[in-house]
Amino acid sequence: MITDRQNQILNCLIREYIKTAEPVGSDFLADKYDFGICPSAIRIELQSLIKGGYLEQPHTSAGRIPTDRAYRLFVDELLKRNEKEREPKSLIEDYDNEFELASGLTKYLAEASSMFSAFHFLHRQLSWQAGWEEISKEPEFSNRKFISSFISFLDAFEENAKKLEFDAPIKVFIGKEIPLPGMNNLSLICSKYSLDDEALIVLAGPKRMDYDKNIRLMHSLNKFLEELHD
Repeated sequence: MITDRQNQILNCLIREYIKTAEPVGSDFLADKYDFGICPSAIRIELQSLIKGGYLEQPHTSAGRIPTDRAYRLFVDELLKRNEKEREPKSLIEDYDNEFELASGLTKYLAEASSMFSAFHFLHRQLSWQAGWEEISKEPEFSNRKFISSFISFLDAFEENAKKLEFDAPIKVFIGKEIPLPGMNNLSLICSKYSLDDEALIVLAGPKRMDYDKNIRLMHSLNKFLEELHD
């Protein structure tokens, strides 16, 4: 367990890392945020978070970056909020069948999130995908290992989509939690919905993705589809 202050510091550090993709230092945190403690005390708290497995320090003189464990804590708190973005109501008038709906929603998610999105009918093995142009602008795509992981995800997604099992409206798989090989550098935000066939909806991107915004997007999409079904 971590203290409330450590959780506050960790949340701020994760949000800064999501924005910049750069390790975050104690001096930066002290200058930007008021935690009620001095910079040296912030460094002590960061060291405790490293020992607890929530942070990593790539180099001795560098700042810190969040681990999968930190992202999991951060994401679990976001999932509890159930906040929503504006719903894509304009799509209601733009489709004549479920296939056009799937295509429209996939493009909408990719554009709204700047991530890669996929809409997959599980039993018919039909997929719509969008967002390669958006996600390829992320700094992680300068890393060959990340590119390899992402290409592996694209190659394996349709065949292995049924392995993404969950019993909640929205499930976030972070790094090693993804039940596919070689996905350590990615995160997936997933939802399922039943149209004429069970559909899996996925947002995929680097672990540094904007979970706050993307989880709200998925909540909004769920509400939109529930109202459409009613």
